[in-house]
Amino acid sequence: MKNLHPMHQPPISSQPTTPPIQLIIYLIPVIGFFPSLWTIYHHQGNREQLAASRLSITLALSWLFSNILLSTGATATSELFGLRLLILNSFLTSGYFLVNIWLMTRIIKGKRLSLPGFSNLAAELWDKYLS
Repeated sequence: MKNLHPMHQPPISSQPTTPPIQLIIYLIPVIGFFPSLWTIYHHQGNREQLAASRLSITLALSWLFSNILLSTGATATSELFGLRLLILNSFLTSGYFLVNIWLMTRIIKGKRLSLPGFSNLAAELWDKYLS
């Protein structure tokens, strides 16, 4: 029997039960919403896939809702205030894309898929209203 030093053993977090590519597909901005919705609707997948799906849907819907509100507000107000709302809308959209890319890199590195605030919100909303 070989005596392996603990430094040579792979960390537990680098051995996910779900292939990383499946979780990454859920987090593709805008497009990942649809496979996430399919997974949630059909109750398919393990705990990691369902958590990624809930987070993806919550992020996408919050971005879409905020985008619609800011765009509507920009067209209904004066030019100067409307321009500020459109700039805020572009920051929001950039943030949505960057957060999804950041979450994808966390998956690739084998780290836990968690976003402070949104992960808890997603779990509570989906468990409370859709289970």
